[in-house]
Amino acid sequence: MKHIFPGRSFLLVVVAALGYFVDIYDLVLFNVVKRESLEFILGVGDPRIKDVGIALFNWQMLGMLVGGILWGVWGDKKGRITVLFGSILLYSAANIANAFTTDLTTYAIVRFIAGLGLAGELGAGITLITETLPRDKRGYGTMIVVTFGALGAVFAAEVADKGLWFGHLWESLTGQVLMSWQVTYLVGGLMGLVLLVMRVGTFESGLFQSMKESTARKGDLRLLFTDRQRFVRYLSCILIGVPVWYVIGVLVSLSQDVFIPELGIDTSALDATSLKKVNGNAIKYAYIGLSIGDLLSSLLSQWLRSRKKVIVMYLSANLILTLIFLFGMRGASIATYNWLCLALGMATGYWVIFVTVASEQFGTNIRSTVATTTPNFVRGAVLPVTYSFSMLAVSVGNVTSALVVGLVCIGAAFWATTRVHETFHKEMDFVEK
Repeated sequence: MKHIFPGRSFLLVVVAALGYFVDIYDLVLFNVVKRESLEFILGVGDPRIKDVGIALFNWQMLGMLVGGILWGVWGDKKGRITVLFGSILLYSAANIANAFTTDLTTYAIVRFIAGLGLAGELGAGITLITETLPRDKRGYGTMIVVTFGALGAVFAAEVADKGLWFGHLWESLTGQVLMSWQVTYLVGGLMGLVLLVMRVGTFESGLFQSMKESTARKGDLRLLFTDRQRFVRYLSCILIGVPVWYVIGVLVSLSQDVFIPELGIDTSALDATSLKKVNGNAIKYAYIGLSIGDLLSSLLSQWLRSRKKVIVMYLSANLILTLIFLFGMRGASIATYNWLCLALGMATGYWVIFVTVASEQFGTNIRSTVATTTPNFVRGAVLPVTYSFSMLAVSVGNVTSALVVGLVCIGAAFWATTRVHETFHKEMDFVEK
């Protein structure tokens, strides 16, 4: 591996990958434990659980939307490394606090703060890699970061499932009894603090260091909106990624509350305890698929010497599998449902390519801003996407609503792919005027 990444770049890739692993763990954590945590706060069987769950998830996404702007601009003005340290400290503290949250108001505040912290991790890491590695190697670097990072969601589901064991360990160390959902939040926060210590050896981007003396406007959002072609490119980068969070935020995350009952999925083989974990399992399978898909999409990109061709291939697979999910799964077993979630995850596994394309489109003086805001605007798109789904479902039903919203998201992504530059061979040493 070290022969691919020269000098200290290997350390940078490893640390960025571990950081994204913790980032994804914390990002999906709420959807994994939301039912258990809300049953603890609201009571088992409370009819508000579904709506409160969506609202709390939206608060987290809103935090990521705001944090994406703040961390992105900060990264271009003060450096990429400071974003890595600051963001992980914030979301680690928020998740530790979340383990001891027992009311909805505090829950919403903590999820918003966690979202603020989570917003900085990926963009800063990808920016460092694209600016540090040679152009023919940076695809491998981003591949390792996102492929390994996606497994954080799998680990989140496993910790939630084995929360009793971690709970006993915590009790033996502190004497305090915790529920499994509390332990899951606590593990995420503590992992982040451990990672913070590991990051001491990382180094700043050479391109950023060279640009510090430049008179170019750094981290200025106006650069993205005052030039029409630049704005269209920026908007297109965002639209390309929206189908990923349509699949994760609507089809997969609403499995337990919407699609498993709506599609008549056969859950008769599950006991009462397993029934409570079907959402976590759906997320786990989807993220295993996402990790596999990211690995394959990165290798395909290196083989085809193209980012855009791979995106088109994955969007096509996304469309086909969404139609199968909505119209070909009635009465299927829960095992079949989980396997389809894995396949959907693979079809959305162009996330690594999408983020890499965004970071490669723009100059060093606004690269962190773009690389950080773009994935967070995509995540923030969960707000209008889930809202549109919920509103439309009232009049046309869940399946038709999911179809309409999905077609809009995927169709817009196809269009957007035609509006961005092919960046596989592009050098990164330039600024936006």
